Amino acid sequence: MPSPSEFLPGTVSLVGAGPGDPELLTLKAVKAIAAATVLLVDDLVSDGVLAHARPSARIVHVGKRGGCKSTPQAFIEKLMVMAAREGEVVVRLKGGDPFIFGRGGEEVEHLREAGIEVQVVNGITAGLAGLSSLGVPLTHREHAHGVVFVTGHAKPGDKGTDWQALAATARDAKLTLVIYMGVSSAAQIQQELLTGLPVDTPLAVIQHATLPQQRHAVTSLGQLRATIEREGLGSPAVIVVGDVVSGIAALQAPLPVVRTA
Repeated sequence: MPSPSEFLPGTVSLVGAGPGDPELLTLKAVKAIAAATVLLVDDLVSDGVLAHARPSARIVHVGKRGGCKSTPQAFIEKLMVMAAREGEVVVRLKGGDPFIFGRGGEEVEHLREAGIEVQVVNGITAGLAGLSSLGVPLTHREHAHGVVFVTGHAKPGDKGTDWQALAATARDAKLTLVIYMGVSSAAQIQQELLTGLPVDTPLAVIQHATLPQQRHAVTSLGQLRATIEREGLGSPAVIVVGDVVSGIAALQAPLPVVRTA
C-alpha cells in the first residue's frame, strides 16, 4: 500500500470531493487531485474542485446520477485498471465520501482483485454538510442519540430499506434519519415512516448542499411529499428526519426584544 502522503504511478486513489463547496475539501484530497495524471470524475463534482488539478491532467467525466444516463460501473472499473497499468497516477473523484453510497467498496474490491494498489481519501458527506449548513447538528443530547445514513434508492432486484422497521427504531432509540437519493420515492418513504413516527416529526429537504444554488425546505413528515412538489425540490438532495430539525426554526426565529426600565 502507498504511504498516506504518496500518490504514485500505477496506483489509484478514491477521493471524496465533499458536498460541492471546494473549501470543504480535505488537505489530502487537494494533494491527491494535484498529483493525479488521470481523474475519473463523478457528475456531482464541482468545477471549483477540479481547479486543483494540474493543467496537463486528463479529466474523464463518468456520470453517476439517479434518474440520468450513467456510465456503467463495470466500464469505470475497467478504466481505472487500464490507466493504473499504464503507469498513470489515477484519482477516482467522487461526490461526498467514497464509502457512503459512492460504490467505493465495490471499486476497492475490484482494484485489489486486479492487483492495483488503492487508497481512500475521505470527504465530507452531503448528509452532514447539508444540515450543518443550516446551523443544526445531526445529533444532540436532548433530541437525538444517534444518526442513520440510509439510501432511498434500491438497486434493481433489491426490495430496499424496511422503512417501517426503521421508523420504529428511530422512534424508540431517538435517531436522526438522513435519507440519500430519496426524492423520487418520497411518497412511499413518507407513507411507511408514518407507521412508526408521528405525523408532526420535523423534517428538512436540502438540495445542492453547500453550493451557491442550495435550497431547502423545513416541514413535517406528514407534509413531505406535498412540500417537495410545492417547492419544486429535486435531486441531488438529502432528506433529514428527526427532532434535531426543529432547531432550524429556532435559529430562524427573530431574537426577543429585551426591554430595560
